[in-house]
Amino acid sequence: MTAGGSTLRLTNTLTRRVEPFEPLTPGQVSIYCCGVTVYDLCHLGHARSYIAWDVLRRYLIWRGYQVTFVQNYTDIDDKILNRAAEEGSSMEAVSERNIEAFVADMARLNILPADRMPRATRSLDAIRLLIQELEARGAAYSADGDVYFAVMKHAGYGKLSGRDLSEQQDNASGRVADEEEARKQHPFDFALWKGVKPGEPSFPSPWGPGRPGWHIECSAMVREELGDTIDIHLGGADLIFPHHENEIAQSEAATGKELARYWLHNGMVNVGGQKMSKSLGNFTTIRALLDSGVSPMTLRLFTLQAHYRKPLDFTAEALDAAATGWKGLNAALGLAALREGEPNSADGDTASQVIPVQPSSDPGSLSPELAQERERFAAAMDDDLNTSAALAVLFELAKPLRALANRIERGDQAAAAEATSPEAQARLGLLQELASVLGLRHEQAAAPTTTDGPDDTAIEALIEQRKAAKANRDFASADRIRDELKAKGIELIDKPGGLTEWLRG
Repeated sequence: MTAGGSTLRLTNTLTRRVEPFEPLTPGQVSIYCCGVTVYDLCHLGHARSYIAWDVLRRYLIWRGYQVTFVQNYTDIDDKILNRAAEEGSSMEAVSERNIEAFVADMARLNILPADRMPRATRSLDAIRLLIQELEARGAAYSADGDVYFAVMKHAGYGKLSGRDLSEQQDNASGRVADEEEARKQHPFDFALWKGVKPGEPSFPSPWGPGRPGWHIECSAMVREELGDTIDIHLGGADLIFPHHENEIAQSEAATGKELARYWLHNGMVNVGGQKMSKSLGNFTTIRALLDSGVSPMTLRLFTLQAHYRKPLDFTAEALDAAATGWKGLNAALGLAALREGEPNSADGDTASQVIPVQPSSDPGSLSPELAQERERFAAAMDDDLNTSAALAVLFELAKPLRALANRIERGDQAAAAEATSPEAQARLGLLQELASVLGLRHEQAAAPTTTDGPDDTAIEALIEQRKAAKANRDFASADRIRDELKAKGIELIDKPGGLTEWLRG
């Protein structure tokens, strides 16, 4: 299957339609993915997003495209500065620590590293240049050391999110103007450059010392790394407005060209009907989840069972179901160890174990049955990355292999011979190939571990004490209990209705 014959269709947020994918340059795809603000560990919402886009990238590679994938780090931001102040450290120290953690967490999930990962603090020349161009075009203005983008100067503002500026201005008419608002020409103008504040790090600029706004960072990094117009821009649905809307406005006002031809957005992870987020305190980190015993591939399978655009409900029951499904697939993939000289994949606990996409096989070399399964997989993925239907193909391929694995485990010598037959090896080869497109790889059985720290009864008792403290508005005691449990490897997840779940790290 070559790129030239692709029938891939993707839901484009910009047009609100499912469209055939046609890259700017035949056979090549340029992709920019909005990355993390590195002030803390990544949570399951990040995992959902980056797994989805990893699968898109892997599928394009499998179909024969040459893909350039760029993902940024936001390494200067109010949240990073606040965390540094809390810790008595520096912006650089907080950023470096969390960048290292991000790399390790993504490797455990078998997410391919981006081709390039620019950082905002290392793209300051490109940022300043873009702001100057916007000023020269009359799309930006300076005020007391700050620089703002003038939304009314960009006729297409609101085209991604579908928002009407005049309606928004009417809705905002009752807002109390603070000092910053008073400097703006329009309530929805946004900062491109922020003048220095006491105690904050700053960088030189034509407008005085300060630091860039969040939105301009991505616009500058897209252009610096990939050019004025790219094929695909990725992110979570929560970035559509204002971040991606503002990116479009800045970039297109500066260049007069379309920023991205396709805008793809993934749905949020929900806990108890609410979006999982750090601000709501209802999140669990990737690291805590994996360290609690959930295998990386179980987590990956869990996210892929739902369409990338739909909300994903995080429940213990759903994770258990994914673990059961992965157990069967993993057993089938484990037959690869019988191939002479072929190593078994480790469980990916280290950052050096990311497994790439296997080359696309020749359908002509497959039996009619396997060729049909391969075509079913491609048809599912061509349908706006329908990973749920693609997984169904993997489970179908795995059935007889799983049965062989079970027989071998019971010491059946005939089954071991069957597993090395050309038919079984062809099926296994196709299963491995398609699994690699979804980023799924065989995991060794984890060795049993001893758990230190409080037992379940003690944990539940402390949670009840914390609940009582919160009811009495003794938040200091509630925080102390949370911190004590965290120090012992226990992470609490607060849900609506006063329910608290926990994970053992």
